[in-house]
Amino acid sequence: MLVSILIPCFNAERWISQCIESALAQTWAEKEVIVVDDGSTDGSLKLIQSFGDRIRWETGPNRGGNVARNRLLELSRGDWLQYLDADDYLLPDKIEKQMHFIASNPDVDVAYSRYIQETHEDDKVQQGLGLMPDQRDPWCLLVRWDLPQTGALLWRKHAVVSAAGWKVDQPCCQEHELYLRMLKAGHHFAYCEDYGAVYRQWRGGSVCTSNIPENHRRRLEIIRQAEAFLHQRGELTTERLWAINQSRLEVARQAWQYDPEFAVEIDRDIHSSLPKFHPGGPGKRITYARGYALGYQLLGFKGAETLAEWQRFLLKSVDAK
Repeated sequence: MLVSILIPCFNAERWISQCIESALAQTWAEKEVIVVDDGSTDGSLKLIQSFGDRIRWETGPNRGGNVARNRLLELSRGDWLQYLDADDYLLPDKIEKQMHFIASNPDVDVAYSRYIQETHEDDKVQQGLGLMPDQRDPWCLLVRWDLPQTGALLWRKHAVVSAAGWKVDQPCCQEHELYLRMLKAGHHFAYCEDYGAVYRQWRGGSVCTSNIPENHRRRLEIIRQAEAFLHQRGELTTERLWAINQSRLEVARQAWQYDPEFAVEIDRDIHSSLPKFHPGGPGKRITYARGYALGYQLLGFKGAETLAEWQRFLLKSVDAK
């Protein structure tokens, strides 16, 4: 069964050769590698061209990552898709392991796995295996932001096409927005224990970290749509409702650092959705400092965050001595 490895590239001269080499080195024999250069202004295109007829490629003006991903979708001939960002790469047997999993689970539309996170900070490179919670409900994973990044998945082409592909005007949270539409369409996500995608994080390298407030607003909108859909379908279980509002609290705590009023507004949404909410939820799925959880219950969100600020201040003062 043919797998199309799809690589969108924009100004990834530093990474693109390793990315393409890792695609070509896949032990799964039935594969094609396609690269769309999205108007790079560095040396990316020349490096892409150097692979000759081992890959298919095209270039055009810069129109954004999701436009490039949709063009790759149009060019693909495989029944299965491996999206691979130009600054990431794959271990040689990544696709083979997931394809064997799919052969044993023929109703799967999206196979997802953990990924290796490779962090670049100055001259230091560190690797660590991304965690995957025991929770296997894809709706809980979506709203908690626990579904992995794009390259860790293997996608059935028909499922992506039927979901209308990537949203071209989505500036961040792009894969999560697509995950939402695919889940709403009833496509089956399944966890595969084997992994092999390497996700790089480097300074300035992530669309979703370049504008944190926008990222938070887009995340909250995806959470809101998921809650509304599940409520309408009568599928908003207690577990899903807690997951939704735990995620809102995570956003609120981060937003408190740059816009306290926005953070308080998020907390109001939490209690409108789930009046008895408290940090941790059923079974204490999330681990919070005991002091914060108690402060939240006694003093509310603003009081808990104020106490947390004082605690951080005192710890810094002690460390400075």
